[in-house]
Amino acid sequence: MTAQTVQQGDLVTVIGLEVHVQLETNTKIFCGCSTDPADGPNEHVCPVCLGLPGALPVLNEAAVEAAVKIGKAIDADIPEETRFHRKNYYYPDLPKNFQITQYDEPICQDGTLEVAVEGERREITIERAHLEEDPGSLQHVGGSIDTADYTLVDYNRAGTPLMEIVTAPDFRSPQEVRAFLTELEEVLEYLGVFDAERDGSLRIDANLSIVDGEEVDGDGSIGLDALEAANRTEVKNISSHKGAEKALAYEETRQKNAVRRGREVEQETRHWDESRGITVSMRSKEAEKDYRYFREADLPPLRVSHWKDEIMIPELPKARRERFGEEYGLGEEAASKLTSTKQVADFYEDVASAFDPDLAATWVADELLGELNYRDMDVTDLEGRLDEVARLVELVATDEITAKNAKEVVLRGMLDDGDDPDAIVEREGLGKTGEDEVQTAVVEAIEENPDAVADYEAGEGGAINFLVGQVMQKTGGSADPGDVNGLLRAELEE
Repeated sequence: MTAQTVQQGDLVTVIGLEVHVQLETNTKIFCGCSTDPADGPNEHVCPVCLGLPGALPVLNEAAVEAAVKIGKAIDADIPEETRFHRKNYYYPDLPKNFQITQYDEPICQDGTLEVAVEGERREITIERAHLEEDPGSLQHVGGSIDTADYTLVDYNRAGTPLMEIVTAPDFRSPQEVRAFLTELEEVLEYLGVFDAERDGSLRIDANLSIVDGEEVDGDGSIGLDALEAANRTEVKNISSHKGAEKALAYEETRQKNAVRRGREVEQETRHWDESRGITVSMRSKEAEKDYRYFREADLPPLRVSHWKDEIMIPELPKARRERFGEEYGLGEEAASKLTSTKQVADFYEDVASAFDPDLAATWVADELLGELNYRDMDVTDLEGRLDEVARLVELVATDEITAKNAKEVVLRGMLDDGDDPDAIVEREGLGKTGEDEVQTAVVEAIEENPDAVADYEAGEGGAINFLVGQVMQKTGGSADPGDVNGLLRAELEE
């Protein structure tokens, strides 16, 4: 639990998550239909994912492998035998009127994920993670879910493999939820089982309730009786880290206000309306018995516990952050940036193997990622061009161009226009000015600006910056500002 000081009479927020992760497979979980984005509605469908009578499911092995990788990453137990069940309920985007999922025998149980919360790391308990099929999708025409003129159903998504990751009610704030989702997404991306860019690839249902501070034990835990006594709401339709934080912050405030005014919080399912920034009531919250689970007779038991030893997974973000600190001497902030995705981490290591690790960290973590973020781009947008970025770092490392020109002219030109770094350097004449030319520009700047020289000699520190600017102007920005500063001071002190 998060270390918090709970005063008597405080209202404490309790949150548990159900995170639905779309697994990256070529075909759906129980049929051969493609999971690629379709050009139009209801194109990637067949009798199985449409739930037509007589159609039988066949389990996708790649989805099971992805589930085992996730289980291994969260150090979960994978039982000797696991089964699929039918979860019965009616929704218009669920054509069979039941969902094939896993109930009391999930493929992954009792895992953990360590996250950074308020400057300290702690473990979040993952009670279970199980395989299931995705329903289709609804398109609300003319408004939101409660104001639309009508709703269309697209079954392209029906049958897409999902991993539902269910946490214990370990969260005490929306901010903690966001930190967990960020860490979870990084792990999934490293495993290669998840694509954050795919629409609807991560969806969150959150259960939130409010309990009295007196129910919280000294270690931050809350008894089952107190949790069961507190009516909780399930907030659905959350599709991002930021959205989860905003939705739960709203719901937290709504429930606390109700409790303080003496009103009972109704146990219900609520919809997060992102456009209005509010949650709206959808229906009363279903109980487990309402789903009438029973075993899926068309799928045999699954026995893959031995796969945990056979399937390899890559070095995960936490371990890589720690290694970057030890091997390259990076601080926590730089290591976190450089391990945010596997592609970024791999690229950094490539650059650090050829150049100074600190220089590589500056250019990858600060300059490159900063410019990409400004353009709402990602490292994956530079696929096939990262060697050009490495060449830019080489130009700086070998003093062929200044760091200022490398960032402000070359890197920006590479990202905005797609140009090669050497071509930009040649076109813009950015090669470093020779030492003799810089010295000549230094002497000229001193001769042409006697007032600035007098100010410098009088102890005004800003005067040297003015003179540096004059030299940089004379050299077209191709001199190194640090070298210019040193040359100016040496000349003025003669």
